[in-house]
Amino acid sequence: MAFKPLHDRVLVRRVESDEKTKGGLIIPDSAKEKPQEGVVVSVGEGARKESGELIPMSVSANDRILFGKWSGTEVTIDGEELLIMKESDILGIIDDAKAAQAA
Repeated sequence: MAFKPLHDRVLVRRVESDEKTKGGLIIPDSAKEKPQEGVVVSVGEGARKESGELIPMSVSANDRILFGKWSGTEVTIDGEELLIMKESDILGIIDDAKAAQAA
């Protein structure tokens, strides 16, 4: 099933967190926090100003993002748990190419 969010909403797939700490300790499922990082699956067309003019979205599909701990609404689409959130709940876009160049 294809799903497209409306207005300024974004459909996000959480990125799984590591199962071990940097020191090599295994983190049990009961102690894990849900990751606050995800990949944008699809986006709406954008919000509208009072005049009716469209405000384009700042994120696009396949962008890797950070979002707040309590952001979004969990939904299940085709058996996969996803999040729907407003664009304003997104804290930023992670640019992997720039991080690789800095290292």
